[in-house]
Amino acid sequence: MSKESMKAREVKRAKLVAKYAVKRAALKSAGEWTELQKLPPNSNPIRLHNRCMLTGRPKGYMRTFGLSRINFREMASKGLIPGVRKASW
Repeated sequence: MSKESMKAREVKRAKLVAKYAVKRAALKSAGEWTELQKLPPNSNPIRLHNRCMLTGRPKGYMRTFGLSRINFREMASKGLIPGVRKASW
């Protein structure tokens, strides 16, 4: 389980990215690099980090499901993820 402050920080970054997305795109296309540098650093989408929706774990993230590998395995074993079953051959 990650710290609540880390989860809150990621949410704050995501809001900033959404807020400045249009302005950032316009400045990039116009080539206004000095104005682009004046925007908040956390408004850059490269600063976002994928986290598990349930636990907030940053590592072992499976993008297609939005879960960490640990939660994915538990939920898949219990049959909670549609279309996923344990392989056996």
